[in-house]
Amino acid sequence: MFDSERNQAVRSEENSAPLLNEQQAGAVSAWKKLRHFLWELLQMIVITLVLYFGIDAMIGRVQVESISMMDTIKPNELIMVSKFAYRKDTYSRGDVIVFHYPNNPAEDYIKRVVGLAGDVVEVQNGSVYVNGIIVNEPYIKEPPAYTGTWVVPESALFVLGDNRNHSSDSHEWGFVPFENVFGRAFLIYWPLDEFEILNRTDIVSANN
Repeated sequence: MFDSERNQAVRSEENSAPLLNEQQAGAVSAWKKLRHFLWELLQMIVITLVLYFGIDAMIGRVQVESISMMDTIKPNELIMVSKFAYRKDTYSRGDVIVFHYPNNPAEDYIKRVVGLAGDVVEVQNGSVYVNGIIVNEPYIKEPPAYTGTWVVPESALFVLGDNRNHSSDSHEWGFVPFENVFGRAFLIYWPLDEFEILNRTDIVSANN
């Protein structure tokens, strides 16, 4: 009688052993899967952060608040700015740039480059001339109503807003030093129906 009960107990223990091993193996497998998932998640987060800060170091995002660049850029539009565009001071007439206002560097302005270092810029009879050549400007809202002549110094730019008669720019307060330039605006990305690439065009050479 006791031998029979003892044999049943032994068989019961033998039958439960594989079950425990399967549970343990399942738990180990689940932990490995979780650990693998967490590792993949960590890698994804690190890559995302690297890409975000890398892109942020090269590209700025700016919201335009003034009317000075209408109709090219309207108030409340969002634009992307290349911070690395001028690493070698390779400015071109016609570029749209964002810069720190020389009289108050805490303020950022957006204007179009019209004159480069050494250029003579003249505004007369509603037209802009650079070194005696009339500038091709299909983007301006209206012809300028003011007149004047400026010689652009070294390491500086002469800039004007496309909304010529409603823009605080070089014709009022002077030139933009290279060191004040934040970058070149190259894309209007919001709102979506205003999406536009701001192409680089030499406004003087194109007229020759």
